[in-house]
Amino acid sequence: MPHNISLTNAAAMTRRYRQNSEAILAAGFQNHNILPLCETFDRAAIDALLAQPGCTGLRIYYGMDTELKVHAILVGSDASNTDILPPNSIVKTEEDGYIMEQSIRCPPTCPPESPLNV
Repeated sequence: MPHNISLTNAAAMTRRYRQNSEAILAAGFQNHNILPLCETFDRAAIDALLAQPGCTGLRIYYGMDTELKVHAILVGSDASNTDILPPNSIVKTEEDGYIMEQSIRCPPTCPPESPLNV
């Protein structure tokens, strides 16, 4: 199934998000950078997720930190559409899944201007 969209469509969607993201929040949460404009993950983090045994996809969950700011949480998924997760254990092995969250969040650290962010 193709997942790509045109730059025109992507730019329209990100513009609509920027124009409306604060308005969809309750008044007490507006203007507190609750919703990011984008998040950037290092390629090594994405490669590590996709290189996991049995990984056939990438799933993005959304979570909140203690300041109620939304963050993308990335996990791999397998052919059965099941999350590939680490066990609830402190000891990690090579076969354990990864969970990625430590991205560069915009704001405050935003990328240079592009059709997707102006």
